[in-house]
Amino acid sequence: MSTLGIKISNPRPFSGATFARDFTASIVVFLVAMPLCMGIAVASGVPPEKGLITGIIGGLIAGTLAGSPLQVSGPAAGLAVLVLELVREQGITALGPILVLAGIIQFAAGALKLGGWFRAISPAVVHGMLAGIGTLIVLGQVHLMFDAKPGANGPENLVLIPERLLGLSPTDIGQNELAFLLGIITIGAMLGWEKWRPASMKMLPGALVGVVAATLVAFFGGLDVARVTVPASIFAAIAPPGAGFFSGLMQPSVLVTAFAIAFIASAETLLSAAAVDRMHNGVRTNYDKELRAQGVGNLLCGFAGALPMTGVIVRSSANVQAGAMTRASTIMHGAWILGFVVLLPWLLREIPMAALGGILVITGWRLVSLKHVRHLFHNYGWLPAVIWVATFTTVVATDLLTGVLVGIGLSLVEILPLLKKVRLDVNMHDDGAVREIALVGAATFVTLPKFSRALDTVPTDRPLRLNLKKLAAIDHTTTEMLVDWLARIRGGGTLVELTGAPKNPHHRIA
Repeated sequence: MSTLGIKISNPRPFSGATFARDFTASIVVFLVAMPLCMGIAVASGVPPEKGLITGIIGGLIAGTLAGSPLQVSGPAAGLAVLVLELVREQGITALGPILVLAGIIQFAAGALKLGGWFRAISPAVVHGMLAGIGTLIVLGQVHLMFDAKPGANGPENLVLIPERLLGLSPTDIGQNELAFLLGIITIGAMLGWEKWRPASMKMLPGALVGVVAATLVAFFGGLDVARVTVPASIFAAIAPPGAGFFSGLMQPSVLVTAFAIAFIASAETLLSAAAVDRMHNGVRTNYDKELRAQGVGNLLCGFAGALPMTGVIVRSSANVQAGAMTRASTIMHGAWILGFVVLLPWLLREIPMAALGGILVITGWRLVSLKHVRHLFHNYGWLPAVIWVATFTTVVATDLLTGVLVGIGLSLVEILPLLKKVRLDVNMHDDGAVREIALVGAATFVTLPKFSRALDTVPTDRPLRLNLKKLAAIDHTTTEMLVDWLARIRGGGTLVELTGAPKNPHHRIA
């Protein structure tokens, strides 16, 4: 994947040289984040204000502590399905202790410098998981467009969709018909704006345009549809720990769910951070520091009774593309969310629930990337594609954690022939004109943390030579990392010469 070529040095936050650009970017991110924070909360089965609280903490706290200065944290669609199942089975009060424990796990992982291991998770597993989550979000949240409640699981929601559509009447217009109309208006306005918006307004997010359009139609039309409910004060939505809060931390169900949330949130965060790094040529992400920041954020979300947070690519890419230069933009976006919900809660209560349903349908649909599975098959052969399909299918048919475990288990198949030679040596030689990096052994996800750390420490002040002549094999996870590294280094102006080629017939490193 190529970089966007955006050059960002290492300026200080809130300095005079960067404030104007950070301020503008923070407004853009705020406009993107507001509808998504509420929509993801609804998809998670909790009140919209819970997502707003997470967005505030993600901006003000995680933004301040982050190891990825331009990444934006907040509630993520990638955890919505897991939280929805948790709330249904254990109730919303169970969310707080689980997030506290998940935050502690993340912080400990960062303190133990385990951040690099999350990058070793197969892209086929991660994207298969996200595609499964996206499918479940579409199947579940399309029912919000009818002012109806989703079913208990994906298959039930799929069966209910024809019933919802056939139940609409063009002659007897009621609440369901009006809600569906508003959902269609939201989707139409959102997609239409993204396709035909003028260049001068390209930073105005389509999701916001869709919500505003549906809200105006509902308001001026006096339509009797379900609307967002938020308390008069955002502080009233904070649910501090009550009696028995800490006693439940050691329950087996709490431990299992906390580890699942910590694992998935960390993987999604660090993959998002890696994607953000590819968008600019500035400071690289400190993965362990980012994990610690996410741990503190989720710890506070648990104490506040809010949603879990991750680093999120949609808001982060908007931040970079809007010209952000430091973490100040992320911090300010959290302040704008706080100011909006404190001063204008009545405005949020005018938003139709069907509008959030429309946004969630598009958000979920965009997580289902068939382009990625085609990329895996074309570049790496059938096994990574099978891993993607198996992960996707299991997530939809059973649950999120089972799907991830199935995908990780299948990933081990790729290195079975290499069990006796999983060692990788990274040898560096500098002859004064060219710095050579020679790889000896097998490059797999087992050695990826060590390999990626070695590459990140290579100076780029002169041409590089990557010698693959003694590379016995390389799996698709390491290949993806290496291709991204090459694109970033070359995008920064450093010449990189490749000598030799990996033995895998499908793996292509350009």
